[in-house]
Amino acid sequence: MGVGIVVLGVLGLVSAGFALTSQPSTLTFSPNASGQVDLTMQTVGSYGSGNNPTWVSYLTQSPQGAWEHTTIWQVPAHTQINVTIYQYDSGSPLRNQQLGQVTGTIGDEATLNGKSFQVIDSNSGNGVGHTFSIPTLGISVPLYANDPNATLCAAAPCTSSSPRNVIKFSFMSPGAGTYSWQCFVPCGLGWFYGNGGPMGTVGYMGGFMKVA
Repeated sequence: MGVGIVVLGVLGLVSAGFALTSQPSTLTFSPNASGQVDLTMQTVGSYGSGNNPTWVSYLTQSPQGAWEHTTIWQVPAHTQINVTIYQYDSGSPLRNQQLGQVTGTIGDEATLNGKSFQVIDSNSGNGVGHTFSIPTLGISVPLYANDPNATLCAAAPCTSSSPRNVIKFSFMSPGAGTYSWQCFVPCGLGWFYGNGGPMGTVGYMGGFMKVA
């Protein structure tokens, strides 16, 4: 209950920030031959170009295979969404350890480099770099961090030549509507408690899932 209140409170603040920014393009995904949607993203520690080259960011792979600097996508309703996230960033222990749990996915589980998991202890190993969270749907997946001593990717889009963790999970899309999603790990370096900059900007650490 406490986590829900905190999450909703942060969501309200970040959503307010989202509303004040211009939005990037929307990528539209259609079901594959199995009737499911495949959605691939990556997280990078530094976008590397544009107006905010040092900002941490998500990118989304278009249906044509190109990496796009957008976090807005449209998917069909009541469809299984298979998500793959290439996590190229470093991390740290979570301030709220409950965000280390996988929730809202099919089976309340995900895979990390091919191995199933339901929780990450961020106080051990490399910690957690980011989360992928859709609060209104109860979906949240922690993204295990890379070794901070490794030579990490410095500019997007990153490739398999850089150290990365591969996180996969699936969930069912809801009915028609627009659902905000975001990272709940404060990773806006140089901002008050890490919650500014990319944390409140669509196209970086949060976006929208449009369901039609």
